[in-house]
Amino acid sequence: MADQNGYRALARFILVSPFKVRRVADNVRRRPYPEAVAILENLPHKSAKILKKVIQSAAANALYHNKNLDEDMLYVKELQVNEGPRMKRMWPRARGRADMLQKRMSHILAVVDEMKKTGA
Repeated sequence: MADQNGYRALARFILVSPFKVRRVADNVRRRPYPEAVAILENLPHKSAKILKKVIQSAAANALYHNKNLDEDMLYVKELQVNEGPRMKRMWPRARGRADMLQKRMSHILAVVDEMKKTGA
């Protein structure tokens, strides 16, 4: 989706806690696109694979909408990880009691844009 602030991709209702995704997202925010993808490929976290897909989708949107854009000139402009709804499940405990187990979901927004060309 083309945006005046860049090209974006959105992944919603991802069954990973936003706290865990933010820990990985902080490593790649404001980095060049090839470097961000390389970092995410080498991280062992489940959220790294998800973030990589979202960032690649945003880059694909940029390359689709703008035919003369170079992939190496893209960078991760914005990476938001917001909390989605929580699935509530019952967890059996001792003496017939139950605890509430909350499975947290994330909404991930990635925005990539072209780097400004510096030159004299």
